[in-house]
Amino acid sequence: MKVGLLGLQGAFRDHIRHLSVLGVDYTVVKSPEQLGLIDRLIIPGGESTVMRKYLEYFLIEKPLRRLVAEGMPVWGICAGSILLAETVNGADGAICALPVNAERNAYGRQMESSIAEIDIHLLQRKNFPAYFIRAPRLRPKGNRLQIHSIFGTDPVFVQHGSVMATTFHPELTDDPVFHDYFLQL
Repeated sequence: MKVGLLGLQGAFRDHIRHLSVLGVDYTVVKSPEQLGLIDRLIIPGGESTVMRKYLEYFLIEKPLRRLVAEGMPVWGICAGSILLAETVNGADGAICALPVNAERNAYGRQMESSIAEIDIHLLQRKNFPAYFIRAPRLRPKGNRLQIHSIFGTDPVFVQHGSVMATTFHPELTDDPVFHDYFLQL
């Protein structure tokens, strides 16, 4: 199995540490050709508007959308979850793989970023440190979404088939449980 880390912009390096601990082969994806070399993809946090422009500029958006529609597992973290959303602030999304409307910076700007403790029953974790950095809010569309964890009343760890998203940054912890779960999809 080879995991791709979208490396156009964003914090993909922290994921390398977890994948290495799990003994997984990975590559940093920066071109559409590299998509054919991977079995699954992590879309890291970063700035979603910039990341979407890079997806278009480097001609990655359409082949990625096709691969995800064909069932390739993908995990979007924070900005990555925005790229996976069907809609963003009511407008069409980039990859359109998650039945949600993403609201960018829903919890405020950089200064309002925070760490909260959340429970993730699926992964048998209580009080997991969730780093929310300019996090989006995900509003489910219909009942097609599995919600694995909430913060307040907002879904923060969701899944739709082989597509998962976290609005917080599990890669900033020392616990590789999210990466391990993603590898099982």
